[in-house]
Formats: sequence, structure tokens, C-alpha cells
Amino acid sequence: MDLHFKDSKPTDEERAAVDAVLGPPSSAWEGADDRTDAELRWARGGKEARDRRDLLLPALHAVNDRVGWLSESALDYICRRLTVPPAEAYGVATFYSLFSVKPRPATVLYVCTDLTCAAKGSAELCDALADTPSASWERSPCLGLCERAPAALLRRAGPPAPGAAPPNPPSRLNGARPQSPDGLGMDPARINPAGGAGNGATSHARSAADEPANSAPAGPPWTKSSGEFEERGPGGSAPGNGPQANPYPRRPAAEPLSVTAGRGGVGKETAPRLTAVLAPATPTTLPHALAAPDAIAPEHPAAHAVPQFGQNDLVLLKRIGKVDPYDLDDYRSQGGYTALRRAFALGPAGVIREVLDAGLVGRGGAAFPTGRKWEATARQAERVHYLVCNADESEPGTFKDRVLMEGDPYALVEAMTIAGYAVGAERGYLYLRGEYPRAHERLGHAIARARERGLLGPDVLGQGYAFDIEIRSGAGAYICGEETAIFNSIEGQRGEPRSKPPFPVEKGLFGKPTAVNNVETLVNVLPILEHGAQAYARTGTATSTGTKLFCVSGNVARPGVYELPFGASLRELITLSGPPERMRAILLGGAAGGFVRPDELDIPLTFEGTREAGATLGSGVVLVLDDTVELPRILLRIAEFFRDESCGQCVPCRVGTVRQEEALHRIKDRTGAAAADDIALLRDVGRTMRDASICGLGQTAWNAVESAIDRLGAFE
Repeated sequence: MDLHFKDSKPTDEERAAVDAVLGPPSSAWEGADDRTDAELRWARGGKEARDRRDLLLPALHAVNDRVGWLSESALDYICRRLTVPPAEAYGVATFYSLFSVKPRPATVLYVCTDLTCAAKGSAELCDALADTPSASWERSPCLGLCERAPAALLRRAGPPAPGAAPPNPPSRLNGARPQSPDGLGMDPARINPAGGAGNGATSHARSAADEPANSAPAGPPWTKSSGEFEERGPGGSAPGNGPQANPYPRRPAAEPLSVTAGRGGVGKETAPRLTAVLAPATPTTLPHALAAPDAIAPEHPAAHAVPQFGQNDLVLLKRIGKVDPYDLDDYRSQGGYTALRRAFALGPAGVIREVLDAGLVGRGGAAFPTGRKWEATARQAERVHYLVCNADESEPGTFKDRVLMEGDPYALVEAMTIAGYAVGAERGYLYLRGEYPRAHERLGHAIARARERGLLGPDVLGQGYAFDIEIRSGAGAYICGEETAIFNSIEGQRGEPRSKPPFPVEKGLFGKPTAVNNVETLVNVLPILEHGAQAYARTGTATSTGTKLFCVSGNVARPGVYELPFGASLRELITLSGPPERMRAILLGGAAGGFVRPDELDIPLTFEGTREAGATLGSGVVLVLDDTVELPRILLRIAEFFRDESCGQCVPCRVGTVRQEEALHRIKDRTGAAAADDIALLRDVGRTMRDASICGLGQTAWNAVESAIDRLGAFE
């Protein structure tokens, strides 16, 4: 592709998709058709356009979702609109796996071939598609549907669904425009509707009849609901204080397919855009799904992924399946927004003190104290601070955050509001992986309803605090789960990690102090404020407090998300999930974690306990493998995953992941002396990656392979 500006014109579909995100062009310099005499003498608006560079990824999403791929003319038009060098835009577009710069059909099927799905027969799914045109389906890394493996995701580009309601725009903060990176006012066109629609958002086409009976549209009056807190409520009364007319169980067991509010359409295909999940998939269902996408069976509710559903001792999962994820009043009747009210009573410093006293540490794997991160962000002298929720849950075998977002979206909205209040941020970005369409739709709905009710916007609960949330969709890049790679992705750059220092709390998103937490970490803040730090710290151990979510999958009878207090043993967890008769190994922490043997099940599930046992808790992945699984093939898949997902920025990772895969290919059918030389090479390459890579991807790419060789005796 020629990377210089050309005279190629975007199609009407491409232009409409871009303009839906960026607004219509203001001059011919931005791509308008007619150039005035004044525009022939000077150009203006370049700085304003460059300040909107962060809308590059949403614009790419918009075209990809409407047309199915990114043509040269579409890229050229986006570059003109944002004053982005075409070579840079091409580099961004080709960085993400969900984008294509080559023509492809409107309907594409993504078949997961990662660890859990590989153990559950994804190879048979791929064999069943052997006679299908290769452009119509792709092998995919983990789709986060491990409890229903093997899984596939179907995406169809197309025009908006008939009857789809237009998204609500974010409210203005403090009656003014939202803050730009330099702290100055931002043009209204910069804000994506409904927290980022047009950037790959999906939404149910919910009509008034779909809304719960007790969720009438918010009326204009503001009323006192409790103490000094103000909330907009239906009928002029405080919502959620009366009996619930329609509890959540009234909803059907299977929910309607997600239909996106994006724009699409390729060639003669005029069907509306659609995203559907096939899980568990079979060799017969996939070809039928490609032939008739609209006939795909509806997806089950999020509660199906919670085997402990109904237990009274759940903390983070207690509302999953009990609360209607679309109903704000239902959420409030189950204790929702109690924590935010207490946060306002404590003040920002008091909230941070509670989180510190509770001993909350990050649940993404690094286990950094959350209160220390918030404290460091809050004390920075910069006026503009940001909050980023890392919902790019891409570690193979991980799906806990998806279940939380799909089943209890208001909890995350409330938790982000509290975190923003504590660190002094007026804007939060929710970076959500692009393979989670239902989570995107439900969070977008929750954010819009929270704005309507005064729980987001220029005056949250009448307390004079301004905060809003914007969803930004990822596009298929595991590396964007790294906290600084998220910044680059949001800012419209390639999602490559940054060198540290400076650390995000000092110089993060848009160069401003930024706190980054994942979904599970943020949701833990709610019970801390609801019950107090001391009560929270009584659960778990002295250094690992509270409860932890574990993603159990593989060869077990009851896969799903389990919630246990820190300190429970691996044996207890696997017993709950139904272990296989002949267990071969357990992978803790996902592809970046390590294997343990069946005789090591008494390892305590704490950060310190797994560390002492030479393993890692990571993000909570527990992949159970029986003796029918070929371990060398699993190791090879791990190596392929890291090779594919390396961003290529640093040599140790870029070269080391390739050398690791090559060595494992050579010895996949060898043992003993025949494999000795390559195992020695693997150790050398692994140490180099661990010591010299710039980020955690390269530093952990050797972990699982090393543990399989040393702990399980692979290749002996």
C-alpha cells in the first residue's frame, strides 16, 4: 500500500462511518468536497485535529465495523481528518488483529485455538472449516469464553440494526467542555456517544417494551434521596427505595443476540451488523453459523458462568444472576451506590486510607497495593488526573472480568466513580477488549443510565464532583493489557509499552498522572467501603486480604468463575469444580504463569503462597489438564501465542519468542538426549527474555515452558 496521501476518495459508507465519530469535516483540508477561495490561501485547524489523535482507533473501528476492512481511501480520509501521517495510521491499523487492510467478507468467524479450547477440541472445529474460504474464518487467541470451550465469535459488518436507539452523549463536566490532554476545553465532537459508540461498540436494540417496568425514564426534577445526596429519579422520587415490581428472574434464560450500533455493509450484503457467540461450538454448528448468522442460538446469561450462583457467602459475585444488568433501580435495591455515598462522606483522603487499611492489592497479577497507587496519583501537583480501567482481559484462560461486566455492570461504574474521586480524576477511560461485545453493550447502557440519574456528569449526587466515563474498545492485542501500552492505544499510537520511569502515577495517559486498575481490583473497593476496611481485612490472610476470583477451565466437570477467600487451597478449588479422574497438570496464572503437579494441590491460593511454591497466582487462571492432553502441543501453543502477541519493540522478546517456538517445534516429538540441546537453548533464550525484555510479556514468556520442563518432566 502506498503510504502517501492520494486523490482516492472514500466511499459513502466509509465517509459516513468516520463522520459519525469525528463529525463532518469543517474544510477541504479535512476532506470536505468543496474548497473555498479562502482555503486556497491558508489552512487552519491543524493543531485542533492533532489534539484529537486519540480518536484514531475509534475511527478505524467505525470503518472496520461498517465495511469489514480498512481500504486505502478510508485510511487516507481518516488521516486527513486527524492530520495523522498515513504511515503512522497504517502502522496502527496493522498492529491489531481485528482490523484488516485487505478486502474480506462482511462476515468473519473467529475460532479460538488457545489453551482451553485446544484442550477441548478446537482442532476439530478448524478441520470442519477446511473447505470454507479462508477469508471467512480465522484462528483466534483466547476469546475469554473458556467456561464454554471450545468457542467461536462471529462478527458481521453491516448497517445499524433497524430500531436501534441512538446512544446518549456524555454530559458536560461542570457545565463546560471535557478536559483535553493539556487541561483546556475539548471540542464536543471529541466525545464519543455512549462512552465510545462508533468505535466498535455493540448494543441491543432495546425498545421501551424491553425496559424493566420499574425503570421508567428519568425525569427532569432533582430530589433529595438521602442526607445531602441528590439523585435524579423517575416520578420525582428517589429510585430504588421502594419494592421491586419486577425482579431479575423475570428475564428469559437466553438473552437476545447483541446487535451493534456501529455502521457496516460490504458489497451486496445489507444485513445489519451482528456479533454472536458460539460456545460451546461444534464441527456442525460453525459452517451453519457462517451460512445463516441470524439463526445462531441466543447466548446464555452471565450467571451460567458462576457455578456458585445462589451461595450467600459470595462478595464480588453476589449480584450476578440476581440483579437485572439493565436496571439501575434493581442494582440500588441490592446495595448499589451505598459505597459511593460513604466515599463522599469520607472524602478522597479517607477513601484512600480505607483502601490502604484494607490491604487491597491489584488482582491482575502484579499485586501492587492499590491504596499506594491511588495515593501517589492523588498527590501529584498536575491539575488534570486520569483514571483508566484495564478491561483488556486477554490472558489465555481468563474470563472473570467479562462475567463481572456482563452480570453486574453498574458495580464497575460505581467503583470507577469512587476511584476517580479518590485520585482527583474528572474523567475515566474504560479500555475494553474488542472481543467482548455483550460487556461493551451493557456497560454502555449502564453509563448512559448513570448519566441520566446524576450518578455521572458535572455534579455527581449533588456533591460538586464532576466525573464521566468513556469506553474505548481494543482491537485484538494482548500487549495492550500492559498499563503503559493502554495509554499508547488510547492516544492513537501503536499499543507498545513505554519505558519506566516515569511511572503512570507521574506521567501516564496524555502525559498526566494516571491510576490504572483492572476490573476485579476496582470492584473490590465496594465491599471495603460498604463494610469497612477492618471487616474486609478479616477475610483472607495477613498479606492477601479479601476474596479472589478464579477462572477454572479445562478438563473439569463444572468450569466457571469461582470466588474463594485468599488462603483456600488449590485442592479445595479443584474439588469444587469437579476434577478429572487422571489429572496430568494444572496451569496457574495462564500462559504467563506456570504448571504445578497433581501432588501439589495443597498450595495455598495467595500471592505469597504460590510464590513460595515456585508458582504464580497471576490473574487467577486455573487450567486443569488430564492425561489425554498432549503437553508438548500445549507448550507449543503457548510459544506460538507469545510469538504472535509480541509487539516487536525490544529485541530480546521479538527474537526470543521466535527462537522459543522454533525449538519447541523441533522437540515436540522428542525426548531425552534427542531434546537435550534444544532444551539448553530454551533455557538460555528464556533467561535472556526474562532479564532484558522491556515489559512483562517477554519477561514471562518462558515461565510456563520452564515449569513444564522442570516440574512436570516434559521431554524426558
